[in-house]
Amino acid sequence: MVTKYKALSVVAASLMAISLTACGSGGSTNGSTTDANTSAAPTATAQAKKQENITITFQNIYPDPTDPKNGMLKKIVNDYQTKNPTIKIELDSLNTDQQKLKLKTQAASKEVPDITIVNPAAQMKPFVDAGLFAPLNDMVDQNGLKGTFQEGILNWYTFNNNIYALPDGNNIAVVYYNKDLFKQAGVEVPKTFEEMVATVKTLKGKGIQPMAIGEKDSWTGSFLFMNVLLRTNGGPGFLQSVVDGKKTFADPAFTEAVSSFQDLVQAGAFQEGATSFDYNAGENLFKTGKAAMYFMGSWATGGIETSSVNGKVGVFKFPTVKGKGNPDEFMLAPGSAFAISANSKHLKETKDFLNYFMLNFPKEAFAVKGAVGIAQKVDGDFKAAGYSDMAMEVLGLFKQVKGGDLAFDNTMNPGTAQGHLTSIQNLFVQKKDPAEVGKEHQTAYETNKK
Repeated sequence: MVTKYKALSVVAASLMAISLTACGSGGSTNGSTTDANTSAAPTATAQAKKQENITITFQNIYPDPTDPKNGMLKKIVNDYQTKNPTIKIELDSLNTDQQKLKLKTQAASKEVPDITIVNPAAQMKPFVDAGLFAPLNDMVDQNGLKGTFQEGILNWYTFNNNIYALPDGNNIAVVYYNKDLFKQAGVEVPKTFEEMVATVKTLKGKGIQPMAIGEKDSWTGSFLFMNVLLRTNGGPGFLQSVVDGKKTFADPAFTEAVSSFQDLVQAGAFQEGATSFDYNAGENLFKTGKAAMYFMGSWATGGIETSSVNGKVGVFKFPTVKGKGNPDEFMLAPGSAFAISANSKHLKETKDFLNYFMLNFPKEAFAVKGAVGIAQKVDGDFKAAGYSDMAMEVLGLFKQVKGGDLAFDNTMNPGTAQGHLTSIQNLFVQKKDPAEVGKEHQTAYETNKK
């Protein structure tokens, strides 16, 4: 496996390569063909083979019809089925946490869908170790597909020199804010985390929901918490320091992060019952103008751009915490990725379809205003294509990236990550001693480390 932390600078560099080269597009040769020299009366075996219908199950995380990628997905699938009438693509569209849970169940019985979704590095390693995914090197090397990806991004999905998944995104975390609601409350963009907490209190006092989150999908709170930790640690690498034995979760950087994070929660930043809102429901609060701020990866840009608040939204970097950290260091998010089951009954056809899908992904994502933060290079002028000022702001932030950290669950093993996710999710419903939260994490780490 590629060393995760050594590649951080590579990912940061690739994040800046937004509009570099043209992407290829390609068709498929899966459709039935007829040899001009073949007899007019083919054998029964040949006729049966010609008429054979193949179904490819495509598990994905684009269930929200308001997300531009949902429409893009269906367009590429429909175009492919039109060109290949004997191929049916069966979509299994789930939100992120539902998909993760379903895949674990499917993996346990070795019934992984033809195409599924997996996250990078530590999250996908157990599936690779279990031999559940097919290597994609042969497919990626065909038709120029490898050249469509930003430099270094495929490293996060590569183990023992084999590429096992193709990513949809290469993102950074930002804070989206509703300019109208800020103006209504008389507040400015906060320059420090402490100012952010004060802004939350002011917004709440004016009857405006300060922030939105979908914490039923527990990774959302973790993602925000890890940005706080990135600051209190004075830079990236806290989790690597734990793995290297240089730090523990009792370290002041961690307990300070817990304390500051709880300041935000206790100030009333998030909607009541936040842990009952899934990702889409939480995001929709912001997209319908019912919340003033939203912390999320830049992949959310497309959905916000096509929502009712388009034209009212700005973005800002996550600020310093207690004077610590560099706002130009971001939470980095190599995206979820498409993997193919090693046990697929139609391995060749599935690879042909995924090849077609990825070759067309940049062009179609660009067309539906969903190309901000994708993992592939984009050929096009975003401004000329009608992308919003907000989208242009986000693209500008990519150019300022000076490094950062990956999410907790992309870094630690699944057992430790689950302990972390549960611990942070609990902070949304009860205040806890930061030292006790540190102990919960250390116990999870010690229990699950190999």
